[in-house]
Amino acid sequence: MRRLLPYATLALLLGGCADAEPVAPATAPATWTPPAKYAFTLGSECGERALIGRFRVTVADGRVTGTEGLDQAAKRALMLRIADLVPTLRQLEEEAATAQRAGAEVVRVERDPVDAHPVRITIDPSTNAIDDEACYTIQDYTIGLAATPSAPPSR
Repeated sequence: MRRLLPYATLALLLGGCADAEPVAPATAPATWTPPAKYAFTLGSECGERALIGRFRVTVADGRVTGTEGLDQAAKRALMLRIADLVPTLRQLEEEAATAQRAGAEVVRVERDPVDAHPVRITIDPSTNAIDDEACYTIQDYTIGLAATPSAPPSR
């Protein structure tokens, strides 16, 4: 009898939950719709290219309207004055989609669970090649306001 007591207690406890409504897990929207104005902090961490560093980015009507370099690498990149160097979030999504269509070996887009804006994008056309990767982190996403940069992600 002593051995059955824990099982009987468990059955009684779980039996009280039988009539409870199941809670569906929250799921993120399948796609993200860019707002008219938004801002974010972009970290571009890998690959051999001009877009390396941490940037504060402001976007209006689908176009980058302001950029600020938040570290030395980003400040150097902005001094190159390359047109459209710093992308919008939609352009980053398009870069990932283009890489996927081109057969890149790694394409990962991680999304925010609330509104599905991208929070991390990783692209590696060939895992055997060196410095062809593109790695982006998106932080401080703010709708309608300028992004205030947070501390860089710890490694």
